[in-house]
Amino acid sequence: MLEDKTPQRTQLSQLGEFGLIDHLTKNFDVKHASTLKSIGDDAAVLDFGSKKAVVSTDLLIEGVHFDLAYMPLRHLGYKAVVVNLSDICAMNAKPTQITVSVAVSNRFPLEALEELFDGITLAAKVYNIDVIGGDTTSSQKGLIISVTAIGEANEDEIVYRNGAKEGDLLIVTGDLGSAYMGLQVLEREKQVFQVNPNNQPDLDAYTYLIERQLKPEARTDVRELLEQLNVKPTSMIDVSDGLSSEILHICKQSKVGCNLYEEKIPVDPQFINVCEEFNIDSTTIAINGGEDYELLFTIALDDFDKIKANPNFTVVGHIVKEEESSHLITRANAKIPLKARGWNALEE
Repeated sequence: MLEDKTPQRTQLSQLGEFGLIDHLTKNFDVKHASTLKSIGDDAAVLDFGSKKAVVSTDLLIEGVHFDLAYMPLRHLGYKAVVVNLSDICAMNAKPTQITVSVAVSNRFPLEALEELFDGITLAAKVYNIDVIGGDTTSSQKGLIISVTAIGEANEDEIVYRNGAKEGDLLIVTGDLGSAYMGLQVLEREKQVFQVNPNNQPDLDAYTYLIERQLKPEARTDVRELLEQLNVKPTSMIDVSDGLSSEILHICKQSKVGCNLYEEKIPVDPQFINVCEEFNIDSTTIAINGGEDYELLFTIALDDFDKIKANPNFTVVGHIVKEEESSHLITRANAKIPLKARGWNALEE
């Protein structure tokens, strides 16, 4: 099928701000009784009754958080939602609503924003959430997306970062490091393309890693899994900035230390192969890479038997006294101080 070399381009000025909002949000429908009023007024109205509301906001900026050279707008819309839902999951809450705000430069026609909102709409459908509002404005620096996620939970269900205790086990869901290596593959292919635009990349050997980078998923399933196992974590956080950073967040807020075991860190075979191809130490990437959007949590030692056979969870370490500090225990049984070397948005 031949590519349309002259795609339709509708200038956003033809619609105006409110016309644009109406156009982009026409496919959003309301799924939750708690959404009393969604898009169309000065504010959304939510009724949670006896439940507690959990709210989180995230900002994605072109050139900082994403590169449109290899990030399709549809995937970007989907990912923008997922990264916020992950924060709600990290509170052991159920995501229910989001608001979406977008700032765009005049290089983006209506069709580009339609692609972006197609991804947002798909995520709303997949995760059964309501899009209840947002804002649009102009930008001189490309594309900026801000999503606020709202969730609900009973007060006794909510899990914070500050509840880890000495003797608790460190648990992580899924595998780690793949999203970072997917980004490295995409950056390499971008550089090859810049040198030779006729080059067509062969990405078949990297499909899992690239999907983890371009289309991550929020672990909304973990809350239900833990409930079925009758396990409530003592602390929890999502792995967005890297395992080392997230562990140290829990340790700092819980006033504890930890031992993280290198041999226990879950990684995918494709990840190992690509680390070897890039001549990069796999453990360094697995603990520092970020953007995996898995969940890291602690449980009481007494709950180990309940989760030990579940393939979704891996025990990667345990909590120790604060004065013992936090360490990585290598395969050679060396004890190395654990440092936060994950993503830092304000780093030069």
